[in-house]
Amino acid sequence: MAGVNLNEVALNLKNTLSPDANVRRQAEKFLQSNEAKENYNVLLLQLVAEASTDGLIRIAAAISFKNSVKRNWRIVEGEPNKISEQDREIIKREIVDLMLRSPEKLQKQLSDAVSVIGREDFPDKWETLLPDMVAKFKSGDFHIINGVLQTAHSLFKRYRHEFKSQELWTEIKIVLDKFAQPLTNLFMNIMEEANKSASDVSKLKDILSSILLICKVFYSLNFQDLPEHFEENMDKWMTNFLILLTIDSKKLKIEDTDETEPIDLIKSQICDNVALYAQKYDEEFEGYLPKFVEAIWHLLVSDSTEKIAKHDIVVSTAIGFLASAAERSNYKYLFDKQETLKSICENVVVPNVEFREEDEEVFEDNPEEYIRRDIEGSDVDTRRRAASDLVRALCKFHEQRVIEIFSLYVGTMLQQYQADSEKNWKAKDAAIFLVTSLASKKQTAKHGTTQASELVNLQSFFTANILPELEIKNVDDHPVLKADAIKYLIVFRNMLSREVLIHCLPLLVNHLTAKSHVVHSYAAHCLEKLFTLKSPGGGKPIQKTEVEPVLESMFVNLFNLLQVPGSHENEYVMKAIMRSFSLLKEAMLPYFEVLINNLASKLMLVSKNPSKPQFNHYLFEAICCAIRVICKENASLVVGFENMLFPVIQEILSNDVTEFLPYVFQVLSLLLEIRQNEIPAPYMELFPLLLSPVLWERNGNIPPLVRLLQAYIEKASKVIIETKKEMGLLGVFQKLIASKSNDHEGFYLLGSMVEHFEPSSLKEHIKSVFMLLFQRLQNSKTTKFIKGLLVFFCLYSARNGGTALMLTVDSIQPGLFGNFLEKILFPDVQKVSGTTERRICAVGMIKLLTESPEFLKTYHDLWTPLLQALIGLFELPEDDSIPDDEHFIEIEDTPGYQTAYSQLAFAGKKERDPFSGTIADAKVYLAQSLQKLSSSEPGKLIHSKINTELHKDALGFLQNYLQAAGITLS
Repeated sequence: MAGVNLNEVALNLKNTLSPDANVRRQAEKFLQSNEAKENYNVLLLQLVAEASTDGLIRIAAAISFKNSVKRNWRIVEGEPNKISEQDREIIKREIVDLMLRSPEKLQKQLSDAVSVIGREDFPDKWETLLPDMVAKFKSGDFHIINGVLQTAHSLFKRYRHEFKSQELWTEIKIVLDKFAQPLTNLFMNIMEEANKSASDVSKLKDILSSILLICKVFYSLNFQDLPEHFEENMDKWMTNFLILLTIDSKKLKIEDTDETEPIDLIKSQICDNVALYAQKYDEEFEGYLPKFVEAIWHLLVSDSTEKIAKHDIVVSTAIGFLASAAERSNYKYLFDKQETLKSICENVVVPNVEFREEDEEVFEDNPEEYIRRDIEGSDVDTRRRAASDLVRALCKFHEQRVIEIFSLYVGTMLQQYQADSEKNWKAKDAAIFLVTSLASKKQTAKHGTTQASELVNLQSFFTANILPELEIKNVDDHPVLKADAIKYLIVFRNMLSREVLIHCLPLLVNHLTAKSHVVHSYAAHCLEKLFTLKSPGGGKPIQKTEVEPVLESMFVNLFNLLQVPGSHENEYVMKAIMRSFSLLKEAMLPYFEVLINNLASKLMLVSKNPSKPQFNHYLFEAICCAIRVICKENASLVVGFENMLFPVIQEILSNDVTEFLPYVFQVLSLLLEIRQNEIPAPYMELFPLLLSPVLWERNGNIPPLVRLLQAYIEKASKVIIETKKEMGLLGVFQKLIASKSNDHEGFYLLGSMVEHFEPSSLKEHIKSVFMLLFQRLQNSKTTKFIKGLLVFFCLYSARNGGTALMLTVDSIQPGLFGNFLEKILFPDVQKVSGTTERRICAVGMIKLLTESPEFLKTYHDLWTPLLQALIGLFELPEDDSIPDDEHFIEIEDTPGYQTAYSQLAFAGKKERDPFSGTIADAKVYLAQSLQKLSSSEPGKLIHSKINTELHKDALGFLQNYLQAAGITLS
């Protein structure tokens, strides 16, 4: 590798661990700049393999290798190949063996890299992968076997969420043919080995790790459909699953720690496996289900799952299995008996909804985790959520009886609280949780509960038990109950009356001052959710006049929270600020300067070390919302925003804060688009920076950067031309148009230049531009490119005239324009999508038909087919078909793992119609243009061509246009 050797790479890897941020940044830049160089990734693997190398450097090399593979392994058509074919072959030949002989920390990183490579190359380009892995099962070395199983798990787990397709079925069949039987054999052998090794703790630990991974791989391979192999061997698998479920966990306790025991993890995975069979393959699994219900029932009521946190995962998945069985009609009989229902409610649900010490610790010490589990539905399984799901599942067929059973418990719990609220507050917490579970039948994150049980009176429970909690003056009294009360509002916001919700607004604003992170976050979250309700209580949305009485205190409290330790970057608070701006609109005007100053200061702070992506996103949304709302009232106020935001923006740009650049470009675009006066100097000082190649290397920057350049072109075209910056824009266009994933952005940029620059300023470059477009058309034609090309050519025709378009194309090669019409425009113009895009095509085609005598003279045989195509564009539905053989790259499909483009809703660009105010109706414009043409010299020829050559249906449509315009062709 030119200029880079093993020692240099090792030194820079070591420097990435330096406490000095500058040293670290330099090293990271060095490594990233060399990723695409020949042999670099092979050198990283050499460092990982070298046992004499410092352990930290080996780990850093493994991580860098994994990240490089993630970023660069995928080959994107039209993009340069960042890892050479030779390096790819060496890596695939060496990596599996290296991974399997590496220590555990390195093995994990390399296993992840194998799964990334496998996702791209397996099975077609890596046929040896599975045979190599299966061969290692016979080694008898559990470190190696676990490495293989870990890789298999990483490789196959995507089958759990991929959409069904022929390609997926083919791959899974290959895997099953080569892997299913060896996996079954391995499972049987390991179960025998486990029996023999019960007293060998060290060996048992490895064996249990293998069993866990086998159970995970089983889940992945069975997820899409029931494979023939597993159906034929179901008895072997299910018998052993039952054995593992019924083993006394205490006997297999390997070490006394707070970590979840391996046997608990295995039992949890088996619960998932049998729940999958119960849900998807109930006919084949029916005979086994009662045994598993019984085994899992015993597991839940046994002493081995006492209420300590390390057993949570097995308890929650076991309850989840019962829930999956309870909600299926053919297993309903298992839960029919009153004593069974009562026993499940008493022995499984009630003990697992209680608020434990562990929950209290998380509430106080790790509030973000508590919120994730409680209202965000994080992936972490909790006993409470599982119990809640079981309640809902039981209610599906036994609602009335279940509610009767729990009503007694809820009543008792509330009485306990009334008797001694200080001591028994957890009883009320459990009561609220049970009522919420019983009442909410269907819910979504966006709308809360959308269907509630008719057997639970939500309004009266709110009035009796929730409202009093919220009305207590001391917002720090029993914070868990405060959080429960606010959560009740959040969950049932669609079901409670509008009056109740309006009454709660000042109470929620008051709870923003709570010391508890969970309580003030819930209060902010609830305000944001109420402000977006479309029809609370069946009435109209909450109005700004109803919020105005608490407006000032709400903003004071929300912004104060951003100063509170732990809530400096609270995403719920920032989202509530954003939503308040959106609702209150011009009512914010008296406060706008203070609000924006606060936001600009916060932006400056977080840009030093961006760590909370959600918070940052809502911060930029809030800024854009404020700009849009306030400048709509008074466009001149844009100057105030510029003065406050420009210092921060310049800081972000000069420090190259990668995560923030796409946002900054959108904010600048919005400011520029609103501006009505001349562009001030600071904007033009930024302009050259926006053309620097390094910015365009990051895919996440491209859409917002193109939009920003479009805003510059629209507002400062004269300055750009005077300072000869158009060449930089054309350079950007050339890069974009070469890429299949970004060519549409190139067309947006070029279209703006044609629309806003004086034609003379592009005169000397336009032929080269057209040649680039035809080269791309010839070398790499896609439907998306053709659509962009048609819109651009028609825009060029509309702006500069059809003759200019025709002569420029024909200057490349005589007759090329006619060829383009016949091969591209006529067959494909129907594929153009979007109202504005189709309008641009229509106007461009009309200009060519009616204002270009040269076209009529040179290509007179194509005049009528062009008119026919235009009428088709008006009257026929859009053709959204794509050729079968085309590897079509979606706009959203950005290659690699670079910073994604985060579109800001409040920075959205309004679609611009280049003909608004000049052409109201394209069909009428066609009629008027044809009338002008028919009164000129070639008019008779045109009249004759229309009447003799146009298809009769098209002729009928054309006569309708003429009639609508009140025109008769002479």
